[in-house]
Amino acid sequence: MADRSLRGMRLGGQSLQTEEGVVFSPRLTHTYHCSSCGKDTDMVFSAEAEAPDTWECKYCSMEATRMVGSEPVVVEHAESKTPRSHWDMLLERRTRAELEELLEERLTYLRARRGQKVNA
Repeated sequence: MADRSLRGMRLGGQSLQTEEGVVFSPRLTHTYHCSSCGKDTDMVFSAEAEAPDTWECKYCSMEATRMVGSEPVVVEHAESKTPRSHWDMLLERRTRAELEELLEERLTYLRARRGQKVNA
């Protein structure tokens, strides 16, 4: 009998809950203008959230700037740092002489494990 109680329902397809009695948080719409394609994108944020100054344009994927009235927000781009490689970070912790010593110790260990002749 219980098998027939859900007959005809698309499980997971629809919700049986309604929006009755639900209070939505206050929201604000911000407009972002893309200078590349010239189109505007409207994004809705919570009134409590701080809207970012830039947003990816949904038409051309370039950077769009938030508009305040009819003027764009001035965006200050920080100087981009060059990414550090693993080698750069390693050199911050050890000197080159220490690294050569560690390499020689490791090579000696590996050669001994393999049974090769160790040059001393």
